[in-house]
Amino acid sequence: MSDALIQEVAAIAPLDDAERLHCTETLAWMASGADLCRIRKPATPAKHLVAYFPVMDGQRILLVDHRNAGLWLPTGGHVEPGEHPRDTVTRELLEELGIDLAAGSVGPPMMLTVTTTVGTTAGHIDVSLWYPVPWRRTAPVACDESEFREARWFAFPEIPWNRTDPHLRRFMEKWRAATGPGLP
Repeated sequence: MSDALIQEVAAIAPLDDAERLHCTETLAWMASGADLCRIRKPATPAKHLVAYFPVMDGQRILLVDHRNAGLWLPTGGHVEPGEHPRDTVTRELLEELGIDLAAGSVGPPMMLTVTTTVGTTAGHIDVSLWYPVPWRRTAPVACDESEFREARWFAFPEIPWNRTDPHLRRFMEKWRAATGPGLP
């Protein structure tokens, strides 16, 4: 992986000790020479990069009811070999939601998490870079029904916390700190 991506990860300002540990471990993993991208579905290698792109409208987030995970999640996708995670965001936004962002318009990641997956492909480790994407909730989205049961906008207090990514609450705290109030 490129030195630019390592610098991008190193530039993330951790929210807490958990994220600080995730960033430190991820930087060591990236420097180790290990394969960082999934090369074979569902999970080879067992630890690989994912780009999460929470679609945000002020204090609301678009979550998808993910068929495989059985959770309400921010949209995201696996980083392909040779692909920068920001390009993953652009590609997956179009594939999953029909949102066509201009190339190069995705900013730096706000957060990094390391999570053992659940659902039908449980047990591998996603190293997730969280790239918030501003979007008007009145603008159309075309939910990929092969991957998601539905897509829905949630005000922060309405998020189904018991059925979501274990790090989503921490992302929302970080989002709130960067953009203003909104969490209960």
